[in-house]
Amino acid sequence: MGSKTMTEPAFFILTALVDEPRHGYGIVQEVAELSGGRVQLKIGTLYGVLDRLTAEGLVELDREEVWQGRLRRYYRITEPGAHALDAEAVRLAENARSALDRLQGRHGAVRIAGGLA
Repeated sequence: MGSKTMTEPAFFILTALVDEPRHGYGIVQEVAELSGGRVQLKIGTLYGVLDRLTAEGLVELDREEVWQGRLRRYYRITEPGAHALDAEAVRLAENARSALDRLQGRHGAVRIAGGLA
């Protein structure tokens, strides 16, 4: 993804594809689980992001199968996709670390289970 910031749906779609190829509905389910339900992909959004990730070489078609009379397309993450996801995960972790460090120093605040006291 170059120097552009990765969108949250793209981040979770790539993350969902790390361990195995998945079809559209499988990606939607995995993204919901990975995000704790915060990201609920609509089918139009999913395929728009998949088209963009495919055009950027971060995702590719793995295979097509007919299931209950319908064609299922399975997608997989590519090596450039894995590198882009890794870079974005590092960027997000560094941003979070900076914010948490600042918050920890603010008026002696102490982190308690993801919050501040």
